[in-house]
Amino acid sequence: MATESSAGEEQATGLPQLDFSTFDNQIFWLVIALVAIYFILSRVALPRIGSVLAERQGTITNDIAAAEELKTKATEAEAAYEKALAEARSEANRIVAEAKAEIQKELDAELARADEQIAERTAESEAAIAEIRAGALDSVREVAKDTAAAIVAALGREADQSAIDSAVEAQVKG
Repeated sequence: MATESSAGEEQATGLPQLDFSTFDNQIFWLVIALVAIYFILSRVALPRIGSVLAERQGTITNDIAAAEELKTKATEAEAAYEKALAEARSEANRIVAEAKAEIQKELDAELARADEQIAERTAESEAAIAEIRAGALDSVREVAKDTAAAIVAALGREADQSAIDSAVEAQVKG
């Protein structure tokens, strides 16, 4: 029966935290534990957490401000780039126009020089042709005079050189 009595005692006592006779003591230690946790949290942990959150918020705010500043600088740099690009394009167009004008001027000068050379050669050629015509006409006259003298001699007569010359000249003039 001794085992029965110790089992009965255990059954009668039950769980110690649910024993109403120890509630005052448990509530006292609960209040002490809660106050201790409150002071530890309020004096040590929460200020550290608050400072970390404030530091993060400050970092985020600074990063956002820096991003806005960089965005503004990037916009200004893009505008400056576009302006420089437009100026470079206009400068390039101006240089191209100047080069075209200079090339056209040189081309016109070369064409004028070529026209002058062609005109000189044409005049020389025309002079040479006129000289050849005159020489050919003189040669034709000489040949005609010699032929006429030979024909007259072949006919058995003696030809008067002045008569042959006047007859050939009359035929050449038309």
